[in-house]
Amino acid sequence: MGIFKKNRLRHRDDQRTNAAELTLRQSIYPLALVTILFFLWGFSYGLIDTLNKHFQLSLGITRARSSGLQAAYFGAYPLASLGHANWILRHYGYKAVFIWGLFLYGVGSLIAWPCLLNRSFGGFCAAIFVIGNGLGSLETAANPYLTVCGPPRYAEIRINVAQAFNGIGTVVAPVLASYVFFKNTEDNVDSMKNVQWTYLATAIFVFILAVVFYLSPIPEITDADMAFQAEETHAGTDQKPFFKQYRLFHATFAQFCYTGSQVAIAGAFINYVTETRLNTDAPAASRFLAGAQGAFAFGRFVGVGLMKYIRPRWVYLAFMTMCIVFLAPSITQRGDIGMSMLYITLFFESIIFPTTVALGMRGLGKYSKRGSGFIVGGVCGGAVVPPLLFVAADAQGTVDVAGGKAPTAFAMVVPLVFFIAAWTYSLCVNFAPKYKTVVDRLGNAEIGVVDKGRTDVEAGAGSGKEGVLGEKTEVVPDNGRI
Repeated sequence: MGIFKKNRLRHRDDQRTNAAELTLRQSIYPLALVTILFFLWGFSYGLIDTLNKHFQLSLGITRARSSGLQAAYFGAYPLASLGHANWILRHYGYKAVFIWGLFLYGVGSLIAWPCLLNRSFGGFCAAIFVIGNGLGSLETAANPYLTVCGPPRYAEIRINVAQAFNGIGTVVAPVLASYVFFKNTEDNVDSMKNVQWTYLATAIFVFILAVVFYLSPIPEITDADMAFQAEETHAGTDQKPFFKQYRLFHATFAQFCYTGSQVAIAGAFINYVTETRLNTDAPAASRFLAGAQGAFAFGRFVGVGLMKYIRPRWVYLAFMTMCIVFLAPSITQRGDIGMSMLYITLFFESIIFPTTVALGMRGLGKYSKRGSGFIVGGVCGGAVVPPLLFVAADAQGTVDVAGGKAPTAFAMVVPLVFFIAAWTYSLCVNFAPKYKTVVDRLGNAEIGVVDKGRTDVEAGAGSGKEGVLGEKTEVVPDNGRI
């Protein structure tokens, strides 16, 4: 792989590289390395959801104030994706952003250490803001990199496979919190001491990972490469000014609404379970959250399997619709029924974020890096919707589990409204010709499937025909998808 050779951190965006035509085999190493990042921010996100409830108990703060963790975390995303990280991405390239994001993540983790020890909620929110900038930087580069590194027709599958490791991270975090951090310590200072070591270990790991990224020969994909892809497939919309990329802005809006709903549901999950289920304390609810996040991770693998045979845009519409269908009953149901509705909702949430990124970037061509910043910036919905949910819950007064009064359950109407707003994008992608045509042309592209006069074995597998080295094999359009 040429590790330890001289590395460059700056690449010109107006020059083409061979990265625009990478095959599956050629893209495996860089994609595997980038996939590690998805586990990191899944773990961080899952840990915040758990700490939210424990801060309420140990510090005696309201639900609304505890949502400051989500506000600090996701509020940092647009600062990164539209600001410093996007500037570095456009002027230096993907590798530089990976290293920058890991550096900020490590610094934030070090800041969190003394804040946890001193039980400083404000200080910890500041540390989370720095971590959010780091993870926002990583997402600004990692999500678009996965969509453009390798054959365009497999973009949705690649990003969903990588995001499945994000889901695994969200499962691991609440399990650790329940069985390690808060076991036999309830919600006292000893529990926070346990968490601090996790952040210290995370800091050390991400600094080492930053060095690995620097030494690794990651293919750089420039705007010129993306313009080539768009031109080759006749799916490019980059001949229009950036402010007329309406599909991009609609995808950004959908990302804002969806992410806000997802974060609000996960952040309120423990509250929901303790308020609607008799004899259920926070540690037990944390274990239920781990199960729900397991359903979320499993949903991504199921979604990837379906996308092999069904157009990703159809899978996207079905999963988005099911989120609305199953979230609505959670408002009125209680006990195991209400909790099961949230389990199913998390299962169907699984593919929505990465698929929105992949579909939203289709056809952007030379605007790909700039556009990815907008879509990732939509993650700031996670800083807006959770506080609205918790304010709505606080306004309902005290909890009466036996009497069925659950303020958090009533407040689930907030993410439901935002889900319906995000649903409009999935409808347009499937039924509006200006959306659908661009998506399908790149979904049928042979770029990266046929490599310089030969078809790779993996291309044969993807098309249903055996690829033969030295021969150019016809590729069946659509992968047999319906």
